[in-house]
Amino acid sequence: QVQLVESGGGLVQPGGSLRLSCAASGSRFSINVMGWYRQAPGKERGLVAVINSSGITNYADSVMGRFTISRDNAKNMVYLQMNSLKPEDTAVYYCYAGSAAQGDTWGQGTQVTVSS
Repeated sequence: QVQLVESGGGLVQPGGSLRLSCAASGSRFSINVMGWYRQAPGKERGLVAVINSSGITNYADSVMGRFTISRDNAKNMVYLQMNSLKPEDTAVYYCYAGSAAQGDTWGQGTQVTVSS
């Protein structure tokens, strides 16, 4: 059973940066897709960025050019570098891992608050 543990959330001022990390453990097979979703109060969970095992990425339009997703396949880690943060980026950020063999797995979430 795959388990995901996020770290790196916190409070940052507008224009600041944060880096989220997510460690996957317990995987018996390679994880095809890893990434990040977020959920703001009163809104549905939505895509931030995902990356597959070949390094192909997909970003939400709202974060394109500000956020960068990366992955270390050997360590089963995924990262999200967030720059030029805005108040509207405030949300709980969830790590995601998906594979055909093991299905979808979600982390517990880490709070990111952008406020002055």
